[in-house]
Amino acid sequence: MVHALTVTDDSLAGGLTKRGVSRRSFLQFCAAVTAILALPESYAPRIARALEEKAKPVVVWLKFQDCTGNTESFLRAHNPGIGDILLDVLAVEYHDTIMAAAGTQASAALKAAIEPGGHIVVVEGSIPLGDDGVYCVIGGRSAIQVLEETTVGASMIITAGTCSTFGGLPAAAPNPTGAVSVADVVSGVPIVSLPGCPMNVDNMIGAIVHILTFGAPPAADRLGRPLFAYGERIHDHCERRAHFDAGQFAVEWGDEGHKKGWCLYKMGCKGPSTFHNCPSTRWNGGTNWPVGAGHGCVGCSEPGFWDTMTPIYKPLPAPPGFGVTTNLDSIGLGILGATAVGFGAHGVAKAVQRRRSTPISIRSAEADGNEGTDQGSGQEADTDGDET
Repeated sequence: MVHALTVTDDSLAGGLTKRGVSRRSFLQFCAAVTAILALPESYAPRIARALEEKAKPVVVWLKFQDCTGNTESFLRAHNPGIGDILLDVLAVEYHDTIMAAAGTQASAALKAAIEPGGHIVVVEGSIPLGDDGVYCVIGGRSAIQVLEETTVGASMIITAGTCSTFGGLPAAAPNPTGAVSVADVVSGVPIVSLPGCPMNVDNMIGAIVHILTFGAPPAADRLGRPLFAYGERIHDHCERRAHFDAGQFAVEWGDEGHKKGWCLYKMGCKGPSTFHNCPSTRWNGGTNWPVGAGHGCVGCSEPGFWDTMTPIYKPLPAPPGFGVTTNLDSIGLGILGATAVGFGAHGVAKAVQRRRSTPISIRSAEADGNEGTDQGSGQEADTDGDET
């Protein structure tokens, strides 16, 4: 028996109805989010019910030390578009970059948004602690002061991008501003980490919808990254993987291998050591992603990627037991499994080696995304992010 649901005006579905969005389009959105969350199709009706019944979450978006790339990603949201997200999916009450208010009016808007509590804080950019936070000051207050005040009473924090999640480029050696991640200075509030340069807005919407549907953040690895988005290596789902298996590699930009879409490992692609759903979710409404456009992965969703994954255009050390020059040219299906494990191990080894010589270390580079909890529950999952 099918029960009719009462759609409230302050719910996502209520907002869509007011703007003339059809029921079909709403269900298509629910189906798309279900796919992003890697849930069975049967969960789409449950997501639809949650969005019809529950009020839109209040969001305050803070921006500190970064390039504004995550806001740019947010503004390029597709299905739903940015207008739908701002007005219907989320109640974005404060955003440093795109809000109309300024000065005291903006400060008043922030205060009004956080006073009731239960809000979601999205943080973009790292937090500088050097010299009493002088390197990032907003309205006469340092970034750390704004962050601490805003997260009081918050229901959760979403770190948008690598800078807020791991410190990012500002925290790279020698880290002149003393930049740190959100998790380094905030405790007692659940944190959903969405690293990447920038983060994919589809993953952010997916994480929020998961919370509205199941009443809890999505299952995450040891770094707080949702498993639906960071549970598998880029290498495992790359469209160039078959060329890797066949030992076919581009060695120069524009050579025959590059033109034919061969593997970019020799050109420095860090896909074998990076966890993200870029190959499946892609960017700009699923149009493309860096490797699909002919550029290797730079490993930007991993901790300390600038210190551990550079030089960008040189590969990480070859797997153990194989010659540096012969391994990539003669690799075959029989040794593929051992080789893939080797890439992961050497990525970690290089991270440890380089971080030991780095003055300021924010997060442990030994974490490889292989611990998590069962989707939508608090139970430990038998998930090993290093298996292929």
